[in-house]
This record gives sequence, C-alpha cells and structure tokens, in this order.
Amino acid sequence: MTAQPRVYSIKELNKYIRMKLESDIVLGDVWLRGEISNFTHHSSGHMYFTLKDEGSRLKCVMFATHNARLPFIPREGAKVLARGNISVFERDGNYQFYCQAMQPDGIGSLYLAFEQLKEKLDKEGLFASSRKRTIPAYPKAIGVITSPTGAAVRDIITTLNRRYPLIPVYICPVLVQGAGAAPAIVSAIHSMNRFGECDVLIVGRGGGSLEELWAFNEEAVARAIAGSAIPVISAVGHETDYTIADFAADLRAATPTAAAELAVPHVAELGQRLNRLNQRLAGAAQSKIKGQRERLERALRSPFFRYPRRYLLDQAQRLDRLQEQLRQRTQYVAIRERARLGKMDKGLAARHPGEKIAFSAKRLGSAKRQLELAASALIKEKKQRLHGGIRQLDALSPLKVMARGYGLIYDGEGQRLLKSVSDAAPGDDVTVKLADGAISCRVLEVKGD
Repeated sequence: MTAQPRVYSIKELNKYIRMKLESDIVLGDVWLRGEISNFTHHSSGHMYFTLKDEGSRLKCVMFATHNARLPFIPREGAKVLARGNISVFERDGNYQFYCQAMQPDGIGSLYLAFEQLKEKLDKEGLFASSRKRTIPAYPKAIGVITSPTGAAVRDIITTLNRRYPLIPVYICPVLVQGAGAAPAIVSAIHSMNRFGECDVLIVGRGGGSLEELWAFNEEAVARAIAGSAIPVISAVGHETDYTIADFAADLRAATPTAAAELAVPHVAELGQRLNRLNQRLAGAAQSKIKGQRERLERALRSPFFRYPRRYLLDQAQRLDRLQEQLRQRTQYVAIRERARLGKMDKGLAARHPGEKIAFSAKRLGSAKRQLELAASALIKEKKQRLHGGIRQLDALSPLKVMARGYGLIYDGEGQRLLKSVSDAAPGDDVTVKLADGAISCRVLEVKGD
C-alpha cells in the first residue's frame, strides 16, 4: 500500500523556506552593492526600496530602528553599500533583503551625504553666525585635538611656540580617520570642556581625500563642536577643503598653521604695539604737562594774582551791595507776609466757632418763631374749617328734621329703613324712631299714593 504524501499549506512552506534562508551563514549577514530605486519612506518610519544593478534587482526593507542611525537620507538613484540578511515575507511568499546598515558607495554618494547633512544642520541654525563666539584676543591656554603623529600637530605647536611662547598647549591625541575617528573626536571635545583649562580649542588634521576627512563630516562631531563651551577653531585639510566641522566651528582656518596663527597674537607684534602705546602715552603726558604749565603761567600773569587787593576790594563792595539788597528784600517779604497774616487772621475770626454758633443760634430762634406763627395760623384755619363742617352736618342731620315732628320707619328689627309702601305689608311689625325715642307698631293696611 502506497504511503500518502504529506501535504503542506502555503504558510507552512513559506515558513520552512524562511527558516532555511535565515539559517544560511552567507545569507544571515551579507553586504550588497546596488542602486536605490522605488524608494518609499513610510509614515511609520520604515523604508521600502529596491536595490538593483545591471542584471537584477532585489526588494528591500529597512525598519525605523535601523534607519534612524543613517548619516544620510537615501535618495532615488543613489549608489549604496547595504548590510543585512535575506529572509522571506511569509504572507506574500517573496524573499527580500532586510537592511540593517547602509553607507554611500563612491565619491558621488559621499558628496550627497555631505550636502544633505549640511542642509539639515543649517536649517536647525547650527551654522548661524549669531551663535558663534569671538576667539579671545589673549588666551591663557590652547587645547589641540588632532592626531599625535601627523604633520598638523607639529605645525600647530611650532607656530604657537614661535608666535606666543608664554602660553601652555594641551594636546589631546585622537584618531582623525577611520571608523573610530568621529567618536574619539567627540569624546576629546567633551574631555577638554570638562578639563576647563583652555580658552580656545583647535580641532583638525592635515589634508587628505574626502574619505580620509570624512570623520569631520559626521553629525556627532558637528554637534559636539557647536555645543562646546570653549570657542573652537576648525583646521581640517588644506585651504580648498571644507567640512561640516568648518561650518559648525566658531572660526575656520584654512590650514592647521593658520589656526595657530588665528588662535594667538605674535609676541613681536605685541612688543611693537606696546612700544607704540608707550610712545603715545609719553607724548600725551608731555603734552598734558606742557598745557598745564602754560595755563599756570597765564594764571600767574593775570591781574588777579598780581593785584589781589584790588579784586578783594571789588568783592567787598559787591558784598555790601548784596547785603543791602538782602536787607531790603527781607523787609519787603516781612511786610508782605505780615499783611497776608493779618488778612488770614480776619478770615479766621470770621470763621471762629463761637461766631458761627451765635449766628446759628439767631437763625434757630428766628426759625422757631416762624414755625410757631405758622403752627398757630394752621391750627386756627383747621378750627374754622371744623366748625363750618359741624354746622353743615347739623343742618343736614335727620335729627333736625325729626325735631320738627317727623319720624323714620324701620323694619321690625330696626335695621332696615323703609322708604316705600312696597317695603311693608299688612301685619308687619315696624319701628318708628322719633326725636326723643322709638315706637313699635304693626301695619294694618298699605295704601299707595
């Protein structure tokens, strides 16, 4: 009986192929050279692109955790060297290159990386002239960060000793090319800042190719130079060589020798300047003394010193005149102030509290009399109106009518006044009120008019 073959799912097969590829020694860590095409920088930070050469192409991916450390931004058509591993994307069944590191391939790509980093740091303001510091005119110590074996360090030391031999020079030896050069330069800048003895730092090396000078085009070196608390002079290569460090430094020197010349003054020039200043000072002092002597001689020849008594008599006469003016002025002021005081005295007397109280008492007595007269007149008027009203009420009173023989007829309870024959019926009890009393009656008959 034939055995049944094992049937794999697509997912299982892709997973098996992926495990085979990832276990391969060559494909697990491989360098590729190619040209970038179909480049996409996804919003997630991952980069998707294709590496191609004359005969083939390969899909690639570089995750954000790896591309964040790139010294340049990949562009369409850039030639690069990429390091990574080959594996399979199980969902699609496509094998692809998982890139972990990348660097430009060739001089053209290095220039591209240089321009991209320069543009990036310039936009951040790292090269702005406003943040650059002035190099001290008379530094107390110089720090030199360069290779200990190159010609640059000898040129710098020779120039400093020739121009300004009084100043101490501290050498911080570092690698200036190769993979470890950039971290070494950054560490040296930080160490010199912690050391704190130097007023100026010279960072640089002698000339070389673009690849040899590349350590001074690293972003970390540029940021360390810009962040240094000590002013930095960059001295990288020859006069035609420009690096990112030159733009980040506070001052660029064309050569290491020029950097030393910019860092310190020349002793001979200082001596000449001091001599000129000394001559100017001596000339100014002599001129000042001469001017003061001439002034003193003019003063001694003046009549004031030759005839002092005459000027004293003039001043005595002027003093007498001023004293007389002062006496007259004092009298005038005293009379004026005395008159002003008398006027104020009268005003105060008129406003004395006793006067005001007496005046107010008079006004109060007058107001009281007027009030009493008004009250009496009002009472009299009200009494007259009251008597007139009483007379009118008495004339209209029903009692007056009743006194003339008339009476008022009320119902039996004596509450309702009967005004018409229709208000009573035969047999009703009624009350007749007279002027001197009341009579209870019974209606026998009702007749209309």
